[in-house]
Amino acid sequence: MDHAATTFMKPEVLAAMAPYFSEHFGNPSSLYRFAGEPRNGVEAARGQVAAAIGAGPEEIFFTAGGTEADNWAIKGVALANRARGNHIVTSAIEHHAVLHTCEWLEKQGFSVTYLPVDGFGRVDPEAVEAAITDRTILVSVMMANNEIGTVQPVAEIGRVAHDHGVLFHTDAVQAIGAVPIDVDAMNIDLLSLSGHKFYGPKGTGALYIRRGTRVETLIHGGGQERRRRAGTENVPGIVGLGRAIELATADIAGHNRRIAAMRDRLIRGILDAIPDSRLNGHPVERLANNANFSFRYVEGESILLLLDARGICASTGSACSSGSLEPSHVLLAIGLPHEEAHGSLRLTLGDANTEDDVDYILEVLPEVIGRLREISPLTPPSPRVPEAE
Repeated sequence: MDHAATTFMKPEVLAAMAPYFSEHFGNPSSLYRFAGEPRNGVEAARGQVAAAIGAGPEEIFFTAGGTEADNWAIKGVALANRARGNHIVTSAIEHHAVLHTCEWLEKQGFSVTYLPVDGFGRVDPEAVEAAITDRTILVSVMMANNEIGTVQPVAEIGRVAHDHGVLFHTDAVQAIGAVPIDVDAMNIDLLSLSGHKFYGPKGTGALYIRRGTRVETLIHGGGQERRRRAGTENVPGIVGLGRAIELATADIAGHNRRIAAMRDRLIRGILDAIPDSRLNGHPVERLANNANFSFRYVEGESILLLLDARGICASTGSACSSGSLEPSHVLLAIGLPHEEAHGSLRLTLGDANTEDDVDYILEVLPEVIGRLREISPLTPPSPRVPEAE
């Protein structure tokens, strides 16, 4: 129940990759014929990624994952357009791959506006417009939040950016396979994605760069990726990424119907069975697989440990899972007090989950929360019932 963290690799993806580990192992940059098959595999995958988001193949550049793609998009635009401006607009609930990149740029003399979100985790396009100045060169707002699942109005945000002549980047790592994407219709200039979030291999990703967009190269060396990203291509990984995104986007509506039905039953069951619980994120505009809860009087780490003992893998936004003493920045940004943010639980479904899994969660989770509340010093005492005379 933690598919937002990673997914298994589908058999079709592994089968597509297999020949490139041994049979077609040549370097695609070599000139001899033995390099032809690996080169064709890379270019076929480029076309598959492009088709999935409505882009051209020449606008797709392969990376080692979503984090690199986010870094490249934001640093690349900032460094290439510094003469025109030094201001970036983003949101307070971005993935740390975006937030930490923006923090690094601030140390290099850039100015960053971190927009607040509403109680559901949505960015207001009007707030984006109000934040743009004549020095703004980039707006970066994620398509769907990795913790609470809220889907952002990216088309409107992109339109606002373009109305002011500003580039728009979106981190779509959690959205591929869950949200239909058309980079032209959604006014997107740069888009980051990561293969292991949609049943592809880890260590693979891509950055879409709209044709004509000025972006500085970050990794220098050979002439790979049309001289934009040096390093010998991870041919099996790229081939797997292409096959995975093709499968993930083949029937998004049908996939979402099946997953969302389980998610909605899970949400209703938990909120009905566990008092002092709340659903975090937008009730409607959210990823089909995401259910994020806060439970009063308990700690998220304790919930995870007891669930793990019962064979359930989940996630929390509080301290131990992140190596931080602070609870999730996302939950704090939507207005949760520290004590409630510490008691968070993220359940994210995937293609291997069944209705039986939902039943098991609804059986086990109320027991776990009840047990923790019994021993928690934060739990208020039960009202005393007077003895009958």
